Amino acid sequence: MGDPRKQKKKYVAPNKPFDSDRFEQELQLIGAYGLRNKKELWKHRTDLSNYRRNARRMLALPPSERELQERELVTKLTRIGILTTEPTLDHVLDLTLENLLERRLQTIVFRKGLASSLHHARQLVTHGHVALDGARVTTPQRLVTVSEEDRLQYTTKSPLNDMSHPARIAASDAATRATTARFEAADGVSRGRPDEAEPVTNDDLGTEGDEDIE
Repeated sequence: MGDPRKQKKKYVAPNKPFDSDRFEQELQLIGAYGLRNKKELWKHRTDLSNYRRNARRMLALPPSERELQERELVTKLTRIGILTTEPTLDHVLDLTLENLLERRLQTIVFRKGLASSLHHARQLVTHGHVALDGARVTTPQRLVTVSEEDRLQYTTKSPLNDMSHPARIAASDAATRATTARFEAADGVSRGRPDEAEPVTNDDLGTEGDEDIE
């Protein structure tokens, strides 16, 4: 047992500290999801590595031995909203870093139209304007379960409850633009638009940490 006064390190840094390709990919994700620094990204990547490692370990077990463990892992990821349709261990291995980043409280607040941008969403969360079941939540990196998502709202004392508040108007406009952009992107994919950029996957970020986490 470690020293209770010292928190255990929750992430594994990349094996190659200086990699220009990885730098660009990490900065792209940090900007796209409004993360504070790379440590937040590494924490989620470490969690993803743990999920994938457990899935690989279970696949090596006989079906009778892995049934209970597989059900527990799949149920957990389904509850968080990372896995959706027909969840299996193979789907766990196909998860990307974006799947976890999309379930962050900061991202959900923006997707629900409570903030005008991801950076604005982080500010609202850290300043105590967001509540879950009436209780204030101030952790942007918290993973929100599917059942909790519909129970997120502004705190009762937040001035943002006023529909005429400038931030509420900006958030509503941002939500409308995001919905329009999502439909346009879907239309572009269906028509095979050549300028659609491929999302950054976990494989693109490398496998640092996959074999170092115990």
